Amino acid sequence: IQASVLSPPGLRIHEYLYFQVLSPGDIRYIFTATPAKDFGGVFNTRYEQIHLVPADPPEACGELNNGVFIQDQIALVERGGCSFLSKTRVVQEHGGRAVIIADNAYDNDSFYIEMIQDSSRRTADIPALFLLGRDGYMIRRSLEQHGLPWAVISIPVNVTSIPTYEMMQPPWTFW
Repeated sequence: IQASVLSPPGLRIHEYLYFQVLSPGDIRYIFTATPAKDFGGVFNTRYEQIHLVPADPPEACGELNNGVFIQDQIALVERGGCSFLSKTRVVQEHGGRAVIIADNAYDNDSFYIEMIQDSSRRTADIPALFLLGRDGYMIRRSLEQHGLPWAVISIPVNVTSIPTYEMMQPPWTFW
């Protein structure tokens, strides 16, 4: 089985990674993601402004129609269709700096999936993060409503340096 479910109390604080959407403004929130457990790289750089580009097709299990826009940016991918590692490798092959994989359960607003290796013995070098389905859905919906091909984000964000961090979380997030 490829994924096990973890609820947030099971995670230690350093196992979260945060990013802030800068544009579009209606989702200008700090989002919480969890890094893949046993594959992928780490963020050695803080990207003050980088594009978060929804992959086309969303599951990113093969060739991407918009791969040219993912080069040197971060891809937003949907869970399903192939392994987390396969998605990460597809984005890496298209030159992406990282991948954020959103749950395909759009109503998932609390369970973080542990992204683990598949059995293929392949590796990936770029960071891979898991995002709640509700958060991924809201980001994609906002982009569609504004007719935008990507969001602009800042990643990773050090929330301990932001005193108002709680107030900057999405309104649909409840703790």
